[in-house]
Amino acid sequence: MSVTGRIERRFETLRREGRAAFVSFVTAGDPNLEQSEAILAGLPAAGVDIVELGMPFTDPMADGPAIQAAGLRALAAGQTMHRTLDMVRRFRQRDDETPIVLMGYYNPIYRYGVEAFLKDAVEAGVDGLIIVDLPAEEDAELCEPAIEAGIRFIRLLTPTTDDKRLERVLRNCSGFLYYVSVTGITGAASGARGAVDAARRRFAARTDLPVVVGFGIKTPERVAEIAAVADGAVVGTAIVDRIARNVGGDGRLSEGGVEDVLGFVASLAAGVRREEAAATATGGAR
Repeated sequence: MSVTGRIERRFETLRREGRAAFVSFVTAGDPNLEQSEAILAGLPAAGVDIVELGMPFTDPMADGPAIQAAGLRALAAGQTMHRTLDMVRRFRQRDDETPIVLMGYYNPIYRYGVEAFLKDAVEAGVDGLIIVDLPAEEDAELCEPAIEAGIRFIRLLTPTTDDKRLERVLRNCSGFLYYVSVTGITGAASGARGAVDAARRRFAARTDLPVVVGFGIKTPERVAEIAAVADGAVVGTAIVDRIARNVGGDGRLSEGGVEDVLGFVASLAAGVRREEAAATATGGAR
């Protein structure tokens, strides 16, 4: 894509800083709209470089129990696609630089109407989409219209993606590549550093797009390990688990719950800075 947007600017800034991106996932509306917005608003100050905002759906087949439960909490609290886009819209009133990528399934977008959704998403300030159940063969359904509208369409790659499939997946991919380091659902153990490094090198031979790695990254140490060999590390399940830990019987975060979640996010985000500091101390680069 020729036009430079927030995602491209963010990765360019990170390249100058010599470090990887810290990418966080939270479900929009979890555990309720008010407190979800408070978490979203605090993510950049906690060290998040790119936000993945989950679109709640009743049948999230690629997600583990934690993210499934987050989606159900959000839906029970009345979250809709309109409310999710409104969250982005209000976030943009305070922050016009941090990229936001909506992640989820095609059904809620289809029900909204593709043309109307893309129009509203662009107006709200959405930068990218990760739609886990739309294969490359269905690009005309959403991918191509999204790219035409100026929204990046980010693809998932896995350890089973062979070279033929990689070529097809890269055809309309933009923004960055999301490497799922394991075969399985969200929350599974993450892949070994050596295997992640080998995969990133294979992708880098085919594309200049940044490669971020997700699934199973749960600690600052693991974030730093992935940051050493990739362009970004994604944490989702661990953050969603932290939210769930703070939810009381009334469906709300307990007193201090938002601060606890954001403090945990900050501890994870320190992993990418830790790798940067180590590279500086040794005179090397990531």
